[in-house]
Amino acid sequence: MSGKFEGVGMEIGIKDETIVVVAPIEVTPAQKAGILSGDKILAIDEKTTRGLAVDKAVKMIRGPKGTVVKLLILRENWEEPKEITIKRDLIEIPSYKLEFKENIAYLRLYQFFSKTSTDFANAVNEIVSQNPKGIILDLRDNPGGYLDVARDIASWFIEKNEVVVIEDFGNNEQKIHKTNGRSFLKDYPLVVLVNKGSASAAEILAGALRDDRGVKLIGEKTFGKGSVQELQTLIGGSSIKITIAKWLTPKGNLIDGIGLEPDIEIKITEKEIEQKQDPQFDKAMEIINSLAD
Repeated sequence: MSGKFEGVGMEIGIKDETIVVVAPIEVTPAQKAGILSGDKILAIDEKTTRGLAVDKAVKMIRGPKGTVVKLLILRENWEEPKEITIKRDLIEIPSYKLEFKENIAYLRLYQFFSKTSTDFANAVNEIVSQNPKGIILDLRDNPGGYLDVARDIASWFIEKNEVVVIEDFGNNEQKIHKTNGRSFLKDYPLVVLVNKGSASAAEILAGALRDDRGVKLIGEKTFGKGSVQELQTLIGGSSIKITIAKWLTPKGNLIDGIGLEPDIEIKITEKEIEQKQDPQFDKAMEIINSLAD
């Protein structure tokens, strides 16, 4: 959550009782080795992951810079699993990347760290100064992070006092989180890119933008990680995450275990990835141009 650690650079979780890659992190050993969202991890250093808890898998995959880990990977459409060897490194994750293409702002968010709210304000200032004709917000392979950060970022795009997300604690107990009134970007045409690596706080932001502003989601169905976790600091500097509730979109749709269906579904093939083609981004550019006309 601080944005720095030693390992291979990916978020993992459990889906259908299997350890899977939620998302590889940009410019890390995992991404460079070809790891993709949705990859199933069948073994770690030749030890099966069957019945393995996520925290145990994380401990086995993480390690000092310069050491290696071997992962047995099974990917959709592969007939047989393949072993991929990854050399660990120091992972330093940026908050975002901002580029301007044909007078359209392309803003990619990598995760929702503690520093992302502050960093995002810098991105907003740059966008406003350039006054583009629209914004493409890329949440692909964004595994999430802090709820408050997702709410802060949503507030730049949405009117004040609009619902961002609903925390459902069960027993008819709910807490509603609303935008705080910045809304500097609320009038810019906007589309959002998502895929199966978009999870947690990324799904909250995407769901809020669609429910509150009618923004189109382009890409693939999201991961479906909609649990609320509190970070409790312990004596000695360690901390623990505790799951306390589930997230609902402003219209009351459950995220956990379901995910968000895109408004425009476009899948990217391995061949397109190898050739550095991005039909999801191309479609986003097409839609922004049509909205700006």
